[in-house]
Amino acid sequence: MKHQETAQEIIKAVGGTNNINSVYHCVTRLRFDLKDNEKVDNGSLKKLDKVMGTNISGDQFQVIIGNDVAKVFDAMVKENPAIQQSTENKEPKSDKKQNVVLKIFETIAGVFAPMLPAITAAGMLKGLLALFVSVGWMSAGTDTYRILSAIGDGVFHYLPLLIAVSAARKFGSNPFVAIALGTALMYPDMTALLSSGESVGFLGIPVTAVSYASSVIPILLAVWLMSYVEKWVDRVIPAALKLLLVPLITLLVMVPVTLIAIGPLGTFVGSGLSGGINWLLNEGGLVAGIVLGGAMALIIMTGMHYALVPIILSNIATLGFDKFLPLTFISNMGQAGATLGVFFRAKDKKLKTVALSTSFTALMGVTEPAMYGVNMKYKKPFAAAMIGSAVGGGFALAFGAKAYVLAGNGGLPGLPSLIGQTFWYSFGGMILAFIVGAIMSTIFGIKEEEGDAEALAQFSPGASTAPAKVTSNDAATVNVDDMGDPTPTSDAIAVAPMTGKSIPLKEVNDPTFGDELMGKGVAFVPTVGELVSPVTGTIMNVFKTKHAIVVRSDNGMELLIHVGINTVKLRGQYFDAHVATGARVQAGDKLLTFELAEIAKEYDITTAMVVTNTADYKQVLPVRLGEITMGEYVLKAEI
Repeated sequence: MKHQETAQEIIKAVGGTNNINSVYHCVTRLRFDLKDNEKVDNGSLKKLDKVMGTNISGDQFQVIIGNDVAKVFDAMVKENPAIQQSTENKEPKSDKKQNVVLKIFETIAGVFAPMLPAITAAGMLKGLLALFVSVGWMSAGTDTYRILSAIGDGVFHYLPLLIAVSAARKFGSNPFVAIALGTALMYPDMTALLSSGESVGFLGIPVTAVSYASSVIPILLAVWLMSYVEKWVDRVIPAALKLLLVPLITLLVMVPVTLIAIGPLGTFVGSGLSGGINWLLNEGGLVAGIVLGGAMALIIMTGMHYALVPIILSNIATLGFDKFLPLTFISNMGQAGATLGVFFRAKDKKLKTVALSTSFTALMGVTEPAMYGVNMKYKKPFAAAMIGSAVGGGFALAFGAKAYVLAGNGGLPGLPSLIGQTFWYSFGGMILAFIVGAIMSTIFGIKEEEGDAEALAQFSPGASTAPAKVTSNDAATVNVDDMGDPTPTSDAIAVAPMTGKSIPLKEVNDPTFGDELMGKGVAFVPTVGELVSPVTGTIMNVFKTKHAIVVRSDNGMELLIHVGINTVKLRGQYFDAHVATGARVQAGDKLLTFELAEIAKEYDITTAMVVTNTADYKQVLPVRLGEITMGEYVLKAEI
């Protein structure tokens, strides 16, 4: 699927452009601020080839893309300019109560994520320059060195201007007025005035001497307040004078207020936050490394690591180093090692290939394919990755490991950011995380069927909690011709035979099922190419084309499960049956697997599950519609 097509499908699945307040992207994810997260069609999203998964952090809806995220984002904005990050003129979200702390973190993340390409490029260059000087390839003080240093240092020196633009877009104010605010604070004469050592005042009010170069919190708070001032001024100024007076009054109010109050307050807050976290990292040592290293994957999953970018930048600007960054490298190595362990233990050739390739991408600093595609899917490797990261983190912080620039890549390409006196401690922590993660993952092993079924956990009452794998070769069988046509003996229930979205049977685009000619039931839009038994009972028929199965429960309910519409035309292509007619099955046993993406290219993949002996029941009702995981209670039939 081309990037343009993917972009349009994603927009459609998140509720259309009218449901999007704003969107931006980080290294691997599209991050949506939606008016209503309930309008998202997760099933449609997960069917897209480019989509690895979805995640909700607070109110932010994230679509995990991977390496192509920038291309998908560009295609999205090109086709729909109205959804660019600016939040101006957007309708407010619902007034549901939100976690204040999460909201603050999400706001900070939303400001800093669009800036990361510039920050990481500059940080990587600074790291490379440090490497070149340390090995003697370049001398500090040469013209070439100074020019290259300007590229790296310029971004960080004028960081408040970058923050001003991004924050203005986030808060819905004029980005050029925000830049004007930032330039006033960093104007050379202003810098000289504040650093002169003499008392400074504005209209008799004392101004605290603060250096705004490389600062983070003061400009962030200033632009946030400016957004309210600008909007208030805009409301009271006549339309004919808005162009001139709105920016003028906004700047005349905000520059003095920032110099007198916000700048000192922001500096105090920033210093306090940095001091607190640095105290934990410095004094916590081994224990802090174990706890933060082990939890780093969870922090990254929620996107909370972006909220720490201001503190990291402040540390590098004021101290010359940061102790939190090495833990991100170590966490990535833990994920890479755990995925390599899956490669060693897996029997399925396709899984081995995926595990090996995603382990390599994690080594290169892109962990989402490994984390979401393998480790979380099979659970135990994710635990192994956290153990490895805890061991590596404990080692690194026990010896005071530091990062000296923000390179933006937490893998092997980002190693120059760690070059300095503690490099080998950071690198040792990374190696430990990788090795321990791989060893623990190999020891823990995986259940390939469990991963393929996306953590099937619930079965119908009376079913075994540990269903045996049933195949056409080893299944216990009965002669179905001898079973007769029994009358149901009691009420019956069925669990979802697949993961995806359950919908009313009437929504199936086939009159045979949609008009309930075959009986009542429920339908599914699958997101995983696997079908399991919805009941404990006997397989009555496996169609030769393998696209449909009939199963009868022990208490007499007969279910026809038909995968897709008109898929009989495939004549079995893309389908594999794991049971034969007459096989005994438990609820949750694997019946079919199918290549969902290939079938969906030509056919409607909606799957109908119909009670063919509906007439034997007083009523047949679906009990759960919407997002569903195989094994969840979905249908009941009452006699």
